[in-house]
Amino acid sequence: MDRRRHVLICGGAGYIGSHMVRALVEKGWEPVVFDNLSTGHHESVQHEGVTLIRGDLMDKQSLRRVFAEYSFDAVAHFAGLIAVGESVLSPLTYYQNNVAGTLNLVEVMVESHVLRLVFSSTAAVYGNPGTEPIPENHPCLPLNPYGHSKLMVETILEDCCQAYGLRSVALRYFNAAGAHPSGEIGEAHASETHLIPLCIRAAMGTGPELKIFGDDYLTPDGTCIRDYVHVCDLADAHISALEFMDQGPGMHVFNLGNGNGFSVKEVLAAVEKVGGKPVPHRMAQRRAGDAAVLVADSSRARRELGWRPRYSDIETIVRHAWNWHMQQKFGGE
Repeated sequence: MDRRRHVLICGGAGYIGSHMVRALVEKGWEPVVFDNLSTGHHESVQHEGVTLIRGDLMDKQSLRRVFAEYSFDAVAHFAGLIAVGESVLSPLTYYQNNVAGTLNLVEVMVESHVLRLVFSSTAAVYGNPGTEPIPENHPCLPLNPYGHSKLMVETILEDCCQAYGLRSVALRYFNAAGAHPSGEIGEAHASETHLIPLCIRAAMGTGPELKIFGDDYLTPDGTCIRDYVHVCDLADAHISALEFMDQGPGMHVFNLGNGNGFSVKEVLAAVEKVGGKPVPHRMAQRRAGDAAVLVADSSRARRELGWRPRYSDIETIVRHAWNWHMQQKFGGE
């Protein structure tokens, strides 16, 4: 393990990337963060031993300079655009950032003989699933350009593994949630679309009332069910994936989720219990494309990566997120 210390973290100042950086530092690795800071926050990666380089994957020359300066053992790729609705309105922007940006990264990796890549993918590649829980071999039929862009990258990586000897792991997240238990880093999106922070902001009065999109789904309480996975557990999975590539040539895909689903109303109730405050909310019409239930089969990750989520209950996930939001409310960002 001593020889595998230097990892390039693309998008490392973002939500999941910053938790990965912190986990690497705690394990004695030396991450170098490459981020354009369009949505990331430099204060999230201000740890001793962490180098932050401001740069963009669309700038291939800037990437070449980074690879010339450092000797990397592997790359973890979190950089990209993630808003489903925005991808429908601006598909070219998503294909440019998510697909062309990754092409630049992989091209420079191959040039530099750095042939290990962990890629941040998504459950959005599945579309509306026909089975629950969803295994990795479920047909991939994305419903939007965001999902299509991630699936395109997975295909590119598979081809590059065949052609150039690249080793790659694509991690398909379900719903990333929570914050570091210390409360020092968390989910800081300028335009928030995720349920837990929206509930918390509504309860704290720092955001609008929550809109629940549909209560007539075929679920126990009528609201959509999703699989929430703690962001620190995602970081652990990335480190396991880095180590897995030592023995795992080729391209590998793993789902990352709790394997437990929680409905919108259950999440709302958890926020009210943790925060001791009501969550102002109102019912709204269903959104097009929302599946009733999305729950992961993560047994492959548990079996092959040895991954075990540490924070699987919804109250713990919400409590960590609530504590982080409290620090932002009273301490500033």
